[in-house]
This record gives sequence, C-alpha cells and structure tokens, in this order.
Amino acid sequence: MRPVFHFTERRIEAHVCICFIAYKVYKELERIIRISRINLSVDKVLDIAKTIATIDIKTGGVPGGSKRTLFLTEEQMNIKPLFDLKGLLGD
Repeated sequence: MRPVFHFTERRIEAHVCICFIAYKVYKELERIIRISRINLSVDKVLDIAKTIATIDIKTGGVPGGSKRTLFLTEEQMNIKPLFDLKGLLGD
C-alpha cells in the first residue's frame, strides 16, 4: 500500500477502505477472466475494454429505445463473454 497522506483517523480509514474495495474488484475481475478461460491479464482486459463503444438507438415512438455494444476487433471479441455476466455469476 502506498503512503497515506491523510492526518485524521476518518480520512485514513476511508483511504484504506477505498484501497481494499479496489483490490477486491480487481481480484473479482481476475477470477471472472480465469473462469471465462480468457488468457489475458486484468490490465490488458481493461485496456481493450476502453476501446469498446456502446451506442444508444432512439426509435420513434418506442420509449427508451435500445443500446448496442459494438465489438469490432478480434481483441474485443475475445473479451465479449465478460459482458454477459448472467452466465458467469450464476444468475
């Protein structure tokens, strides 16, 4: 853990809590990547995910329209299973 530049007990506890939550999210993504059999690191998956676009399609008369996620490259297609969390989380 990096040095903490907070001086009140409340801020130190909040900093440690945020660090812990970030670590848990990272480890959960690592677990999901492993069970999806995607042979990439978390950092690489995050870099690829940053390049994926989602578009909102508004159609006349239909409230809300719909959303579409665009997977355009081979790398993006490799991590596409991560976007279907229903199957991965057992829902």
